[in-house]
Amino acid sequence: MIDWARVEDLLDEVGAEDFDEIVGLFLTEVETAVAKLEAAGDNPVLLEEHMHFLKGAALNLGFDALAQACQKGETAATMNTPQEVTAAEVREIYSQSRAVFERDLPGKLAA
Repeated sequence: MIDWARVEDLLDEVGAEDFDEIVGLFLTEVETAVAKLEAAGDNPVLLEEHMHFLKGAALNLGFDALAQACQKGETAATMNTPQEVTAAEVREIYSQSRAVFERDLPGKLAA
């Protein structure tokens, strides 16, 4: 669900102080993007755009399951079958990923 190697790489790249800020920004941006995804309905252009953004954000912070779902959703939107991955599914995967991330991050940072 979480690519902890990517998380560690990001921490090494930006340092501990900036890492907290980046995580906060990521969580805020993803919440906003998921809300936009939910508001997009079945509009394939908007769905593709929001799925693409979410995929990139997820990859940056190691949210692998979310990135995979968004890749699938982005592809489905380009094929005009946006119902293959719903906004509700994306929100659920994000919520689960966030819970795992927040639960396990302190232990990963201490290691």
